[in-house]
Amino acid sequence: MKKSILLLSFGIAFLLSGCVSTYMPNVPNVPMFTEKGELSAGGHVTPKGNITFNTAYAVSDHFAVVLNGSMLNSERRKRDFRHNLLEAGGGYFTTFGPEGRRILEVYGGIGTGSSDRTEKDEDDETGEMIYTRHEANFSKYFVQVNFTSKKKKSLRLLSREFPLNYGTALRASYVNMHNYKLNGVAGKEEDNIFLEPIFYTRLTLNPSVQLQYTSGSNFGLKNRKTLTAGYSVFSLGFVINVGGRNLGR
Repeated sequence: MKKSILLLSFGIAFLLSGCVSTYMPNVPNVPMFTEKGELSAGGHVTPKGNITFNTAYAVSDHFAVVLNGSMLNSERRKRDFRHNLLEAGGGYFTTFGPEGRRILEVYGGIGTGSSDRTEKDEDDETGEMIYTRHEANFSKYFVQVNFTSKKKKSLRLLSREFPLNYGTALRASYVNMHNYKLNGVAGKEEDNIFLEPIFYTRLTLNPSVQLQYTSGSNFGLKNRKTLTAGYSVFSLGFVINVGGRNLGR
């Protein structure tokens, strides 16, 4: 069943990867905290070239603060796209289940960003290039729930055992455009609510460093022309955790 869900998620992500939107989601922050004093930092990159940086700190045994950022600067034959996002927040975490190997985290926060996308098309009759430029700033409010479970399974490679962690994150984001311009002229500003179910797998390289694969989808609840659910979350990255109880991470 789990394999079917992952395959379906990957298929949806592939289909959405060809769509276009003013907003590109970042990789959710999943620090997997267990107690006060833990520090988490991670970096992830998507096939589109969007780079996400996530940091978090557990200020108590159940409360943590998070700071996330992402950036993209892509120049291609048919499209140039620059995108920046910075967000901050906080929330609650706890462990439960056998030996406290299950982790539940709930975070919320705000963010701000900008987007600059230029579409390039060639006129069939004259051969001249036609440029359509979309520029916008936006604000963001998000709430997410993370659930991670340390499985007893491991990956055996080069005579070593690498423990695996599996988890899901469900993020809801409200994004509102500001100062939107179409070819330098003020255009119709839009907002949207995005639901982003995420699945991630972490391979433990050592007690502090994990390799993370993330796949997920992005659904817009409002029918919009520019601020649509055009990009999914599909990335590979590293996460570093310092401190906390050793749950096989």
